[in-house]
Amino acid sequence: MATEVVSTAVEFPLEDPTALAAVSLIWHEAHLLDSRRYEEWDGLWAEGGEYVVPIDREATDFAGRLNLVYDDDRMRRMRVERLTGGFSISASAAARTVRTVSRFVVTGREEDAIEVCAAQILVGYKREETFVLAADVTHRIVFGADGPRIARKIVRLVNSEDAVTASGFLL
Repeated sequence: MATEVVSTAVEFPLEDPTALAAVSLIWHEAHLLDSRRYEEWDGLWAEGGEYVVPIDREATDFAGRLNLVYDDDRMRRMRVERLTGGFSISASAAARTVRTVSRFVVTGREEDAIEVCAAQILVGYKREETFVLAADVTHRIVFGADGPRIARKIVRLVNSEDAVTASGFLL
């Protein structure tokens, strides 16, 4: 008995060079964050890039809502400075992290940009405690003369409405 292969509308991103470049950038970003190479991570961003961790998982108007994080270029650089400067509790007691980013789906395309949604599992270790954070992450990657850059990253934590503790790392 033959099995019929049914085509779906979901695009497998590794078959497309543009999507593969975006996924490679996302994996590189995870590596930099786990290595605490925050200044290099900041270099992955396009000018005007937004880093958002909303409280409401369904939110789309981030400027008009309360968020855990809503950083533009200036705020993101200030956050990196706090994490690397050694003067904040976040820098001195930073958690060790390991991220797994998978389940990539291309959800939008423009001539010079692509939107990719993925699942992220972050395992952290701090002060003799291990914790797990899960999130749906959406990256908008733009392509220019200097290669792919992150224009927007939205991290929708599964438990975004629970109590928030100081993390000492970036999501």
